[in-house]
Amino acid sequence: MAQRLTMREAIEDLHARRQAALLPGQPGSVEKHHAKGKLTARERIALLVDEGSFLETGRLRRAPTTGTEGERRPYTDGVVTGRATVDGRPVCIFSQDATVFGGSVGQVYAQKIVAIMELAQKTGCPVIGLADSAGARIQDGVAALASYQKVGVLNVRLSGVVPQITVIMGTCAGGAVYSPAMGDFTFMVNGTSHMFVTGPEVVREVTGEEMTIEELGGAEVNAVTGNAHHVDETDEEALESVRRLLSFLPSNNVGYPPRFAPTAREDLGFTASDMELDDLVPAEPNKSYDVRDVIERVVDDGDFFEIHPRWAMSIVIGFARVDGRSVGVIANQPTESAGVLSNETAEKAARILR
Repeated sequence: MAQRLTMREAIEDLHARRQAALLPGQPGSVEKHHAKGKLTARERIALLVDEGSFLETGRLRRAPTTGTEGERRPYTDGVVTGRATVDGRPVCIFSQDATVFGGSVGQVYAQKIVAIMELAQKTGCPVIGLADSAGARIQDGVAALASYQKVGVLNVRLSGVVPQITVIMGTCAGGAVYSPAMGDFTFMVNGTSHMFVTGPEVVREVTGEEMTIEELGGAEVNAVTGNAHHVDETDEEALESVRRLLSFLPSNNVGYPPRFAPTAREDLGFTASDMELDDLVPAEPNKSYDVRDVIERVVDDGDFFEIHPRWAMSIVIGFARVDGRSVGVIANQPTESAGVLSNETAEKAARILR
């Protein structure tokens, strides 16, 4: 018969398990993670959200036991999920933990992501995924693949309802890239982010072509092909970019974007910056100019958040504010192919209109 615990012992046991869940990986795994220039799952959340606002869900969940002797069943099952605020606005968030089974997706792992996405659907707040996953957990077999189906269904249900933002913060392969592809915005980090369905080994076996992981699915490649909306140099910069993007977006399809008071000015007439527009845009139609210079002088404080700067470069899109209100920007870029439209530029323009 199992020994019954006193209330004090039960509380102490709960605290011990909650503490163990904070470092569920193998000894030394965090140090190895930092050595690669990457933050841990919890460090990423802490940098993204308002201090003290994160309320974790499912911290003590573990994979079901199979009865295998010595089987590892770490708490959290490799993903940290919860609710928080960013600039005071609610968000739902999941952060994949590559120190636990490489961040691979199993049954419980997927159930936690599904639960936090369903919460976002019910409460009408953005979903932010911090991705660092090796793909499906082989040990879970077909059940792991079925887990992706559940997440994919919610990606579709949430499309056009709440913003879905993913930051690729490690090497994400196979099923780990399906959900980001179905979301609204994908951010990547130079040097540490990689996104592809099949790795260099599979490409070599099928085509005989040798390529590095960076050439196959690095941030630069995905930026040029239009898979990545924005690229930064560090984890910290990428998370700050997500905060900046959220400041332009409504929380859901029936809400309004945040409005900011424009910079106070005593003189509401033309400024020197306004007058520079006369010189920036040439009178001759065959002379080019950088349309970003024009945008920065039209929007509040020159604050323009460009989307897809490396893809379909003959058109410029992004977010800004005019008189404190969020606006989407679509502009032909004369410095690139004279701003001529193509199928790619049309698709790029459509993405800011959705």
